[in-house]
Amino acid sequence: MLPLLSGFTTGASLIIAIGAQNAFVLRQGVRREHVLPIVLVCALSDAILITLGVAGIGALVEAAPLALTIVTWAGALFLLGYAFLAAKRAIRPSALEAGAGTATTMIAAVLTAVALTWLNPHVYLDTVLLLGSLAATHGIEGKWWFAAGAVLASFIWFTALGYGARLLAGVFARPIAWRVLDGIIAVVMATLAVMLLLR
Repeated sequence: MLPLLSGFTTGASLIIAIGAQNAFVLRQGVRREHVLPIVLVCALSDAILITLGVAGIGALVEAAPLALTIVTWAGALFLLGYAFLAAKRAIRPSALEAGAGTATTMIAAVLTAVALTWLNPHVYLDTVLLLGSLAATHGIEGKWWFAAGAVLASFIWFTALGYGARLLAGVFARPIAWRVLDGIIAVVMATLAVMLLLR
C-alpha cells in the first residue's frame, strides 16, 4: 500500500499545479461544456504517459532531445495562441454575454485538451521521466502500485476540477468574472509559453 500512497501523493502534487491544462478544464467546467470528454482526455492521457514512464520509456525521451525541442516549440506556439484568444475574450466584454461567448464544439474542445496535454513538454518531464524514475525506486512489483496511485490521483483531480467548477456558476453569472478568469488564463498560458522558450 505504501507505493500506491506514494504514487497518489506524488502524482497529485504534480497534477494539481496551476497550468494550461487545468485552466482549460476549469473554464469548460464552469461553462458546463463537454466536461466528460475533456476529463477523460486529460486523465487517460496521464494514465498512458505514466504507464509509459513506469515501463521505462523515459530513457527514450532523454535520448531524443530533438523531439523534445520540437514539442517545446510547438507547445509554446500553441500556448501563445491560446493566451491571445483568452486575452481577446477578456478585453471584449461583448463576447462574454450568455455564458462567456459562443459555445465550443465537442471536437474543438477535445482537440484543445489533447493539444494542451500532448504538446506540453512538462507533461513528459513530469509523468514520463520524473514519475517513471520515482516508480523504479519501489521495485518491480511496487512500481506498478506507484503508477496506479498516480493514475488514480489524475482521475480524481480532473473529475473534481471539471465537475466541481459548477459550484462557481453563481460567481461566473457576472460577465466581469469571465473577464477576470480569461485574463488569468491568458497570463498563465503566456507565462508558461515564455518559460518553455527560455528553457
